[in-house]
Amino acid sequence: MLDYRGNPLSVCNSGALLSRRQLLRFAGASVAAALPSASRALQTEGPKSREALLDEVERRACRYFYECAHPATGLVLDRVRIEGRETRRTASIAATGFGLSALCIADKRGYLPRGQAQERAERTLEFLARRAYRKKGFYYHFIDAETGKRDLDCEISSVDTTWLLCGVIHARQHFNTPQIARLANEIVSRVEWDWMWAGGPTLCHGWTPERNFLPYRWDRYCELLAMYLLAIGSAMHPIPLSAWDAWQRPMRYAESGDIFIASAAPLFAHQYSHAWLDFRNRWDGYTDYFRNSRLATLKHRDFCISLRDRFPWFGENMWGITACDSRHGYTDWGGAETEFNAQIDGTLAPCASGGSLVFLPDECGRVLETMLERYGKKVWNQYGYVDAFQPAANWWSPDVIGIDLGIVLIMAENLRSQSVWTAMMSAPEIKRGFDAVGFYDLTSS
Repeated sequence: MLDYRGNPLSVCNSGALLSRRQLLRFAGASVAAALPSASRALQTEGPKSREALLDEVERRACRYFYECAHPATGLVLDRVRIEGRETRRTASIAATGFGLSALCIADKRGYLPRGQAQERAERTLEFLARRAYRKKGFYYHFIDAETGKRDLDCEISSVDTTWLLCGVIHARQHFNTPQIARLANEIVSRVEWDWMWAGGPTLCHGWTPERNFLPYRWDRYCELLAMYLLAIGSAMHPIPLSAWDAWQRPMRYAESGDIFIASAAPLFAHQYSHAWLDFRNRWDGYTDYFRNSRLATLKHRDFCISLRDRFPWFGENMWGITACDSRHGYTDWGGAETEFNAQIDGTLAPCASGGSLVFLPDECGRVLETMLERYGKKVWNQYGYVDAFQPAANWWSPDVIGIDLGIVLIMAENLRSQSVWTAMMSAPEIKRGFDAVGFYDLTSS
């Protein structure tokens, strides 16, 4: 990573934080002052209550999104090492969307001095609107944190751009300043959803300059809800309303006998859209998607508990499998339709339960507490929980991943205050999408 003079440096991690002069140049205060450390008791033993734990989880995640964003561009690193100097400079456009929401939460909670989060959000939006490379308003999945150029030969991504847009809209709604509104509206209005629809009937996964449109479609229930609502609700480049009915909704039975829409994707597929959008007590003619995610999470919990004979550390208060790091590299542990895959090796991901806090507050809260009580510093670091761990193998992920920290951060905030949902549901783009699809309020008479 380069500093603003072009000198090599890392934007985050112990021994490699920005100097005070650099932070004064870019943010007006040091990271130490901006995001004060927890008490020594929290650093060594963990919080003593559920509320204290969630507050500390949020604080530490916000620290990641502030420290591990490039100070000039605001682009957030995809992942960083927990210990040692971080030399990778690959940012994620999805992590940057989570990062914008993290700035809103840090501002609301007082984790950052007044005005500092706003200044960083404005700089990030300015870079995205005026300098970052994009195609028809869509951004590359992975980008260089300093330049915004394509990294890892990745695709222009429809779903990762969606998470960026959610963060952009959240920042606009939260900070509510003329400059942030202008930049956010510029970013949102440029997205040509009708181009990514590519003749339909469903949205395409993405595009590359080498292969043009990818041969995959968002044609089956997963994390796609927010993407379709933004696309249908677009003021400038909407896709047909028929696209909402075009993707499949495979039905399965929960242990309770209830029917829910399942997904072959990892558990995060039931979480991501719900991080920003409030689907509680809303019905589109197919289901109540919030209740659907709750049932899917319960089924996932029951499945994990059933694995205790293979993995004795699993149990009622120790569960959660999703896409995460593993001893064998990043792994997409399957969802409801593929959970009995023999490849499951006992790896647990804190973001699986943490990302479902709003669906099962007590059950998921107990998992986070138990992980900390049982494993302590092995699972707990300056940015919160490790990405994943397998205790029998004495393996603890050396990295944290931005989107995994982000989903826990936003879900914890929604559980505690609903502030992300409140801000997002007031946005005109979101209202247009929900109105066009015809969501019905189940609480209305």
